[in-house]
Amino acid sequence: MRHSPLRMMCFSPLLMAMLGATALAAGEPVVIVNLQSGVEKLSRDEVTNLFMGRQKRLPSGIVALPVEQAQPVATRARFYLLLVKKDLPDINAYWARLFFSGQAQPPRQVNSAAEVLELVAGNKGAIGVVDGALVDRRVRVVLDLGR
Repeated sequence: MRHSPLRMMCFSPLLMAMLGATALAAGEPVVIVNLQSGVEKLSRDEVTNLFMGRQKRLPSGIVALPVEQAQPVATRARFYLLLVKKDLPDINAYWARLFFSGQAQPPRQVNSAAEVLELVAGNKGAIGVVDGALVDRRVRVVLDLGR
C-alpha cells in the first residue's frame, strides 16, 4: 500500500511529537548521594574520579561506595557517555585492566534504579546514578549530567 506524500507529511510531525515526549519523560542521569554524606555538590571531575576508581573518598572524607545500575544497559551507557565521553566497551576494558592488575574495584552494580536509591539512602558513603525523574527526598542530587 502506498501512502501519499501529503499523508506522510501530516503523520511525521505527530510521530516526532510522540517520540519527543517519550524521550523527555525518561530524563537524564543525575548523580546522587546520601543526605548524611556531608556533600552538597560535586564537579564533573570529582564524579569522574569517584566512578573511575581514582578517588576513594567523598570530599567530606567518608569512604565512597560508587553504585551503578546494570540494567537497562542504556542507562549505564548514557551515564558514561555524558560523564567521560566513552562507550561501554571502552569502560569495560578500562575496568578489566584495573581489576585484573589489582589497582581498583569497579562500581558496585545493582539491577534497578530502585536498588540504587535504596542503597544510597541507606549508606552514608554511597554515590549513585539514576534517571533524574526517579529521584526522591531520601537522597541529594549533587550533579545533573543533563545540564
